Amino acid sequence: MTVIVRDLRPEVRADAEAFIKVRHRALPYLLSTPESVLHQLAHAHPDARFRQFVAERDGEVVGTAEAGLAHDSPEPGQGCLNVYVDPERTGHGAGSLLVRIAEEHLAGVGATRLFSWVLDAPANRGFAERHGYRAGRSAHFLRLDLAGGTLPPPQGPPPGVELRTGADYADDPRPVFELDAAATADEPGDITAEFTDFEAWVEETWNHPLLDLELTSVAVVDGRPAAFSAAYTDPARRRYASAMTGTAAAFRGRGLAKLAKNDSLHRARAAGYTEAITGNDAGNDPMLAINQWFGYEICATEVRYVRELG
Repeated sequence: MTVIVRDLRPEVRADAEAFIKVRHRALPYLLSTPESVLHQLAHAHPDARFRQFVAERDGEVVGTAEAGLAHDSPEPGQGCLNVYVDPERTGHGAGSLLVRIAEEHLAGVGATRLFSWVLDAPANRGFAERHGYRAGRSAHFLRLDLAGGTLPPPQGPPPGVELRTGADYADDPRPVFELDAAATADEPGDITAEFTDFEAWVEETWNHPLLDLELTSVAVVDGRPAAFSAAYTDPARRRYASAMTGTAAAFRGRGLAKLAKNDSLHRARAAGYTEAITGNDAGNDPMLAINQWFGYEICATEVRYVRELG
């Protein structure tokens, strides 16, 4: 039985459907649809040198990989690859072949350090370590039952603060871009990101097919967006995810991120979404505390593995 690795074919919808099917089985805590997979490939920044691969075993897609450069980091040479294999199709070399092909691509475009998220399970961690990766920081997936759980009561904004939605900025999203850039700049992580290209951000982030502008909440102070909670939704599965929650440095300590997220969660439940997913760096204690206040519970943990090339 032969395993081959090839690029995902964006013109063949069945490829994208098989891609997310594998990813859902390997890591069910990520929201993805065929449209989101194809959007990521079509609108990735050229400097990211982004590619998506599938592993086929006798014509069946059994594994996937994504690989690209962290083009928005001030430190050059940082590459990212994430490999997923159907848990019922392991042991046939698909994962190792995907790693090799992805690493060859990244090395060929100048990567000198590779980062990969790995599920915190003995088999997954052992696989990464056998391929020369060493463990680093960790992050949690958290789940909230929107249908049966109890949310904190809705909160009205304090004096001087207004709650808006992402849709209010549909005609001019630059204020949201500036807030996202400020909040992302000091987010905990291995790779520092600097958002400087507004047009690229619009293509990749604002126009992302999972981004729900109506359920994205923005806390505004004196006309300026100060905090936000961006919502991803998968209506077919009635799933909601917090894509990013953050506050500009000048407005921290006032509970504005909590206010925005609470508003978004309540409106998501009212819209019929039954499950909420989010992710947190394990060292981001303030955001973990906020999510535990909402009733989120940790459902899985990933470890960021790193390998130096050369």
